[in-house]
Amino acid sequence: MMTKNQFHEREQFEMLTIDKLVPEDHLVRKIESAIDFSFIYPLVENLYSGLGRPSFDPVVLFKMTFIQYIFGIRSMRQTIKEIETNMAYC
Repeated sequence: MMTKNQFHEREQFEMLTIDKLVPEDHLVRKIESAIDFSFIYPLVENLYSGLGRPSFDPVVLFKMTFIQYIFGIRSMRQTIKEIETNMAYC
């Protein structure tokens, strides 16, 4: 049987942010603070059409490839799995 105190402990939750989950000295944080990736947009703007479905953000695509290279991940499928499970890459 659950005591009143145990019941209240189960009802409690904590709000977490990515900032709390990823250490300050993580390599991805250092890269994000050192590089302004907005330079990519003017380089690729003529490659994107305004018609049809929205495209993937070119900065996101570049960062995915960058993560793949830096961490030595051999395939894009594995990179996507890593990004889905590792909060540091968000």
